[in-house]
Formats: sequence, C-alpha cells, structure tokens
Amino acid sequence: MKDLPNSPESRDIATVLHAYTNLKTHQETGPMVIRKGKGIRVYDDSGKDYIEGMAGLWCTSLGFGEERLVEAATKQMRELPFYHVFASKTHHPAIELAERLIALAPVPMSKAFFANSGSEANDSMVKLVWYYNNALGRPEKKKIISRLKGYHGVTVAAASMTGLPANHMDFDLPIANIIHADCPHHYRFGASGESEEDFATRLAESLEKQIQEEGPETVAAFIAEPVMGAGGVIVPPKTYFEKIQAVLKKYDVLMVADEVICGFGRTGNMFGSETLNIQPDIMTMAKALSSAYLPISAVLINEKIFDAISTNSDKIGTFGHGFTYSGHPVPAAVAVETLKIYEDRDILGHVRSVMGRFQTRLRSYSDHPLVGETRGVGLVGAIELVRNKETRESFDPSHGVGAYVSAQAQDHGLIVRAMGDSVAFSPPLIISEAEIDDMFDRFEKGLEAGTLMAAGLTQAAE
Repeated sequence: MKDLPNSPESRDIATVLHAYTNLKTHQETGPMVIRKGKGIRVYDDSGKDYIEGMAGLWCTSLGFGEERLVEAATKQMRELPFYHVFASKTHHPAIELAERLIALAPVPMSKAFFANSGSEANDSMVKLVWYYNNALGRPEKKKIISRLKGYHGVTVAAASMTGLPANHMDFDLPIANIIHADCPHHYRFGASGESEEDFATRLAESLEKQIQEEGPETVAAFIAEPVMGAGGVIVPPKTYFEKIQAVLKKYDVLMVADEVICGFGRTGNMFGSETLNIQPDIMTMAKALSSAYLPISAVLINEKIFDAISTNSDKIGTFGHGFTYSGHPVPAAVAVETLKIYEDRDILGHVRSVMGRFQTRLRSYSDHPLVGETRGVGLVGAIELVRNKETRESFDPSHGVGAYVSAQAQDHGLIVRAMGDSVAFSPPLIISEAEIDDMFDRFEKGLEAGTLMAAGLTQAAE
C-alpha cells in the first residue's frame, strides 16, 4: 500500500479506512438491545432513538405502540387464549380473518389456510401443489420453479425455493423438485442496449425453454415475489409478469404470488399482485398481516385447487396437513384488527400520498458517484453501491461497503439493511413526508462515510 498524501481530505480518508479496518478485524461488539418503540422509531437500552427504516424485517407496517392491536390481543387472551382448527372445529377470529382475506384478494380465491410465518406458508404451498397434482392423477407434475435471488423463507422447502446461495450452502439444499429461473434484474442482467421490454421477452423465452427441457408434464408451479425483497429489492422489468404468465398458462403451470413482503399496501396497492399485474392461483402472505405484532401467515387458494384437494381428502379420509397454531385465535384477532385499521385510517391512501416523496428522495441519489442504481416502488426501495459507476463494477464483497454504509447510518440514528452492496428501505407505512426526509437525511451521513471509505480502499489498492 502506498502512503496517502498528507492533505486534509486524505487524512479524512485514512481515518475512515483505519476505522473500517478496526470494524472488520478488531472490534468485538455485542448486539444492539432495543428496549421500546413508538411510531416509526425504536430506542436502544441507552435511550438513543433510531428511525426503523426497515419496519423491523419489512413487517411492522403500523409502527410501534399501536394500542388497538395491544387491546385486540388482550381481549382475545381473556376470552379464548387458544383453540385449534382441526377436526371440524374453529373459532370466530379465524373465520373473520379468512372471510376478510378472501374479500381483499385481487383475484377470486376460495379458501384460506393459516400458519405462523412466511416460511411455513410457502412450505405449505409446496405440499398443497404436490397434493393437488396427485389428486388430478399427475404424479410427475411436481417441480416448483423459483427464481435466482428470490426469497421465500428458511424452512426446508421454502429455503430450497429461496434463490440465494448462502441459504443453501451446507444445508444440503435445494431439495429435489425445486429449480430456479433467471433473476429479473435489468440493471445487472440486461444485455447492452436491451430495453426492459426486450429483457422481459428474453426471460419469458428462457423460462419456456426451461419448462420444455424439464418436461411440461413435470412442472407444477412458478413462485415469485411481485418485488423481490431480500434479494435486493428488485423491481421486475416492464411487461415481465404478463409475458411470464402467458408461458405458465400455455403449460398449465400454477402462478404463486409470494406476498409476504409486498402484501397490505407496501407497493401502493393492497397487494403487489395488483401493482405488477399478477393473476395468482395461490397467494402466500405474512408480516404486515398482523403488522408483525404476533406471528401469523396465510395461504389463499382458488376454487379449482380447493375442489381437487377436497375430493382427494374425501378419498383418503383426512387432509393430513396443519399446525397446532394454525389460525391461533390471538394472532388471528390481531390480524383482523390490523385489517380494520388499514381500512379505518385509509392506510392505502396514506401510502399513495407519501410514496412519491419516498421515491423522489430515493432516486435523488442516482447521480451520486458511489451509486449504480436506485430502484423501488411504493414504500420499498434500494440503493445499489458500485465501485465503478460507468462499468457497473461491484466492490469486492470482502470489503463490505454496503454493510459499512448501513452501520454508519445506524450511528446516525437510522436502521436500514445491507444485502451485499444494496441498501434497502422499507419503513412503516404510517411514515410521514417529514419523517421520510429525516430518514434520508440520516442515510446521507452514512453514505458520506461510505464515499470516504471507498476512496480509501481505492487509494490503498494503488
């Protein structure tokens, strides 16, 4: 490493690089301990406040300290703290929640099945798809196509569908019958001069070729997040889902919309399927279903799938799937109250009123020398950091530039999430325009530190 010149700017760079090296190799810190939350903010055990720019894990849609949800849980705990939905038994919170979800669905749905997490919902979906095709006498039609960089959970089948290498390595995943199609990220995978529409056409053609090579009689379903979350907040190219669904229809492949992150207003519509023009046969959802106050998830299926499953269950004598806590009355009651709040307070209208400011601030960083791409829709977005803006060259992953920027933003009172060198934002849906500005102002301070760090890394390598 050559010596850095002795200018004020270079001394700043050297200081940042030294701090970065300490962070990477020497400093051992314990976890941040969060003690309370209010609105869009959380507070650590020293009393410092942070804007929760990720709504926890994409989930606390109504923010922290929502008394109506606390009261709903308390009331239900006193009235019926637990009951199951097995053996022709149920209870009012599960009934009301199912009815409300069916009514909200963007396309006709028939039944709701409840689980406890997005992972469980997606695992259940796989079982339902396999059961459905067995019921139709198609035992070979079992393969589920997911996408590279897609995220669908961490249970065995869900993690297999997740298209991120770290979720497979040393877990002996993916399991059989789970395969992956192309990632629809135009910035990273579009050819030079290729329009979004042409890129979408190429991906649809690639999917059709993949189905043909696997054998259409073996391919059962295609699962997709409307907007990819943990893979980097990837918004699909224009016309993508229209073209993909035409291929699926041609080969009788079910369309599964994973609405775990996108559902309940995140994209500016109640479901991401509406924003991205998806007509799913199956929907999975969780997170904002209860504003994450209690664990609950759901799978919605259409009538043709329910008919086949019901007929097959009659033949077998039972439907051998379900969890002890499926439709647990307390989370179900909280979820019902969450849906009521969305309606009573017109949360969807609020999202639409502030998402323009969110997207404007997000995209204002497009010209920054460290930023390769800004992307997002509604109240979700990401900023991808690059080593070379012109060539789109990424930083060496070992440098952890995205993680450093996120850590520096946290020092300035903002919690965001680095996924590689893409920094994600997904604040509570109740955020105001003034709070959006505060959030991005805090992020800028982290980005400034990242710029100095990147300059230091470049000079150190020379």
